[in-house]
Amino acid sequence: MTLSRGPGRDLMLVTGGAGFIGSNIARALAAEGRRVVVSDWLEDGPKWRNIADIPLDDVIRPEAVESFVAREGGRLGGIVHMGAISATTERDGDKIVARNIRATLDLWAQCAAKGLPFVFASSAATYGDGSEGFADADDDGTLARLAPLNPYGWSKLFVDRRIMADVRAGRPCPPQYAGLRFFNVYGPGEAHKGDMRSVVHKIHPAAAAGESVTLFKSHNPAYGDGGQLRDFIHVRDCVAVVQWLLENPQVSGIFNVGTGQARSFADLARAVFAALGREPRIAYVDMPEHLRGAYQYFTQADMGKLRAAGYSAPFTSLEEGVASYVTGHLSGRNEATP
Repeated sequence: MTLSRGPGRDLMLVTGGAGFIGSNIARALAAEGRRVVVSDWLEDGPKWRNIADIPLDDVIRPEAVESFVAREGGRLGGIVHMGAISATTERDGDKIVARNIRATLDLWAQCAAKGLPFVFASSAATYGDGSEGFADADDDGTLARLAPLNPYGWSKLFVDRRIMADVRAGRPCPPQYAGLRFFNVYGPGEAHKGDMRSVVHKIHPAAAAGESVTLFKSHNPAYGDGGQLRDFIHVRDCVAVVQWLLENPQVSGIFNVGTGQARSFADLARAVFAALGREPRIAYVDMPEHLRGAYQYFTQADMGKLRAAGYSAPFTSLEEGVASYVTGHLSGRNEATP
């Protein structure tokens, strides 16, 4: 695939570009011949490893993004905005507003003013408990009915509603916009995420050692222990969607990014053991009290809208994705690189 680009627009800015999804996007764009600038805080930790192998044009701090876009906007081919507080457990509302809402809307305004495509991270957390379903309709009525369970999900829905309000009102907008509601993403580059890592990453060490792994018991009679369902998607599929959108500037909207197939956490654990060639050993522990009232028992992306827009690539199955992640990354090599 060769990415489209306008005359002189040889740069791509990826915010959160040293993070999990962002670093995978940055690597793919660089491999396609783009000059990539990453914006992120590396801090004192392993995050730098996510970008160590990527031939980047520059790395800038998030505080410098506004001035960078003002200065280099004429050379930018677009902005992929993955930078955010992604912890569903974050309770500092002011920090959430500053980093998830204000930073996104400021970039939205700059992209509108400079005519830059804008692809940004929304989240399946906008769907709350799922009682309103998982269809990515972006009309105001549908958006207004969603009830996220935490400040993170609220911040993502806030941005979705504000952006779609601008579109409907005919206010200045980027020439292309795409808000991506990522479901449960796993894959290389997540080692720095602490408790927000995927379950694959969390249970791999114990499974590799031949020990039992632990999953939460169910506190909902409709689901068995380990039977809680999620739409697990490999990060490479998320990257492929972003690349396709950049190749199709006529496509705009809010889109789910999942496989469209819910699988259980027990299925996920069995896939890890299978990738290691071991018999599954799974123990179940009580879910912490503070999580029980804000826990999703089922998520499954409705992928009809993205498919209708023209995206036709297949999504990686859970077993294939887990096997490639475990054997190619978690077992014996730097898991940050593809």
